[in-house]
Amino acid sequence: MMYGIILAGGSGSRLWPLSRELYPKQLLNIQNSESLLQETFLRLQTCIPASNIVSMTGVKHYSNVYYQLSQYVEKPKVLSEPISKNTAPAIVLGSKYISEISQEDPVILVVPSDHVIKNTEDFIKTVKIGEKLAEQGYIVTFGIKPTYAETGYGYINTDSKISEDSYKVKCFVEKPNKDLAEKYVADGNYYWNSGIFMFKASTLLSETSTCAPEIYSLLKNFDFTKSSEILFNEYDKMPNISIDYAVMEKSEKIALVQLKSDWNDLGSWKSIYDVSKKDEHGNVKIGHVLDEGSKNSFVYSSSKLVATIGLEDVVVVETEDAILACKADRAQDVKKLYDTLKTQNDDTYKVHKTVYRPWGYYTVLGEGKGFLTKMIHVNPGQKLSVQSHNHRSEHWVVLEGTAKVVLEGKEHILTPGHSVDIAVKEIHSLQNPYETDLKIVEVQKGDLLIEEDIIRYEDMYGRV
Repeated sequence: MMYGIILAGGSGSRLWPLSRELYPKQLLNIQNSESLLQETFLRLQTCIPASNIVSMTGVKHYSNVYYQLSQYVEKPKVLSEPISKNTAPAIVLGSKYISEISQEDPVILVVPSDHVIKNTEDFIKTVKIGEKLAEQGYIVTFGIKPTYAETGYGYINTDSKISEDSYKVKCFVEKPNKDLAEKYVADGNYYWNSGIFMFKASTLLSETSTCAPEIYSLLKNFDFTKSSEILFNEYDKMPNISIDYAVMEKSEKIALVQLKSDWNDLGSWKSIYDVSKKDEHGNVKIGHVLDEGSKNSFVYSSSKLVATIGLEDVVVVETEDAILACKADRAQDVKKLYDTLKTQNDDTYKVHKTVYRPWGYYTVLGEGKGFLTKMIHVNPGQKLSVQSHNHRSEHWVVLEGTAKVVLEGKEHILTPGHSVDIAVKEIHSLQNPYETDLKIVEVQKGDLLIEEDIIRYEDMYGRV
């Protein structure tokens, strides 16, 4: 029986300011009611049992990934990387986990969590072709026939045919400049590297022992028959390297199958423009947008009215605390801005004013020396962890709905207009066991007002 690995880490830096380090693009609902992660899970579920799908993500995103997937399967399999080490350690360790929990040697399909593929029928047909090759001992990569000279993707150069639908891989090529990309497209034997792979668990582990012994030698430190926890001290020893560099470029067992369904990795704002429905002037307008005379532009509003006049081939993205404006052909350079903000320790790269949590979200309304004010929205049937703080007190005022507050073991039921004070180190929990949304205003006071000042004792989302 086939298994799947969803790679759900990454920061989505090219989709800043909508994508942030603590809530990256795979968790966002950019076009549909489901997030990119959820769409990926549902796509895999058409050919793989839900219980056989394993998601690999970072510790910062674990609770959100688990919560989003728990809407489709009672106990989703989510492995939490304690530190980011690129795709090779994640895929190899995920494959070891699958081989140990299944006690078999299954075929494994590895997919990123941020792709858009609408033609699921043709996607499954391509997967079936790859499955046959994987059973024969190949590591299969799925290539996209390029339709233009894209400089934001890696390329794969193919050699002789293995079968009617597959090729031996000659080499992998890094993201090229414009001239090289045009040559690759004209050549006809080059494909975009989709980052989708397929193999038998034993094949990948064997090739890792040969091509990346520095990874393979560390696998003995992980025993998933006892626990699914990935220990920091052991995982930190792993090299920071992609699966392409570690295995794919060195192995002699690589085959390519052309992915014949539609595909887009949503790696930039231009790629979102490409897959979005456009008006008669070629514009994509999402949110509260008022335009006069613009052409072939992408305008996104998350909270405010964005008014545009006479733009052409431009991207404009508005969020609560940042605005991006650039030429569409410079959309790949957004990562440079993201990296600059990170270097400057500007939190705008890291977190939104509105921060999503498994139980709902909160929005920062104001902050200053010694105080922080939030609006907290708790979804029906959800609750925050049982927790305390060493450095701050809190004052809660209910705006909408009914709050169940547990403070030092005593229950309080609060309706709109009622409030409660929580002192430093008092153990408390905010809960919404009702069928309507709950909104409260929280005022924090203290000398250290950070999210890390949370000591959790119980948590329904597994964050203890």
